[in-house]
Amino acid sequence: MMGTEISVHLWHENAEEGMSLVEETFTEITRIEALMSTYIEGSEISEINRSAADAPVVAGDELINLILRSLDISVLTHGAFDITYDSIGQYYDFRERRRPDAATIQEGLERIDYRLVEVDRLEGTVQFLAPGVRINLGGIAKGYAVEQAVKLLRSRGILHGIVTAGGDSRLLGDRRGQPFMVGIRDPRNEGEVVLTIPLEDEAISTSGDYERYFEEDGKRYHHIIEPMTGEPAGGIRSTTIVGPDAVLTDALSTSVFVLGVDRGLRLIATLPDYEGIVIDAAGRLFYSDGLQPPEPEPAE
Repeated sequence: MMGTEISVHLWHENAEEGMSLVEETFTEITRIEALMSTYIEGSEISEINRSAADAPVVAGDELINLILRSLDISVLTHGAFDITYDSIGQYYDFRERRRPDAATIQEGLERIDYRLVEVDRLEGTVQFLAPGVRINLGGIAKGYAVEQAVKLLRSRGILHGIVTAGGDSRLLGDRRGQPFMVGIRDPRNEGEVVLTIPLEDEAISTSGDYERYFEEDGKRYHHIIEPMTGEPAGGIRSTTIVGPDAVLTDALSTSVFVLGVDRGLRLIATLPDYEGIVIDAAGRLFYSDGLQPPEPEPAE
């Protein structure tokens, strides 16, 4: 679902009721995907992409609010996060090892600008201010989905659980008296972790150049597009953001990846309650001010 693997774990005294809540959670995520996936022709966002350059398109409050929040994050990150990246991103196909040529990128760059998306909250409409603009919520929708899923579980009385969508996880409470131990993947060794951190009732999001990519002539082409260039962002292998809201951790993990180590961690330093871990292109780990790197193992 949502282009990735979704998992739901929860604790309930009654196994049958617990499984019913798991199914209800998947139903909620399916509902969100039906609104926000560009791969579903009948989704609200697909209709916006088809028609919003010609006239305002009516959308529901839920999608309108997430688009507005995306635009706010674009301002916060000085454009490092930009849902109009898909004006070029649509031409990448990582399964088919296909990427746009230089001319396509150059033409598409004029359409990557979050300020070309106009939302009328009163009328409930979205309009594009230039032809060829296209939006994609891939950098924020999974965070939104796991956040909404945990809100649902909390409303049903669940105290301990975790919902994960690819690199985005939202933890509900703790692991029945102990913290959840969450591993950060080694970007170059699948199945290996470089760091494990204890977390309770938090969100954690990781963006990496290993999620969807192909290599050509020694260069790695991956799905995290830098809005300024229309090409995959370089200099970083993965970014991990921890904080209270999965919507923001999801968007920030993408933003920091685009900004790079120095600018990205400076951004995180301005956001209370959010912390970050960055692995650069050389495999070095960097931490935001509120995190302490682990003590090295003593030599034997």
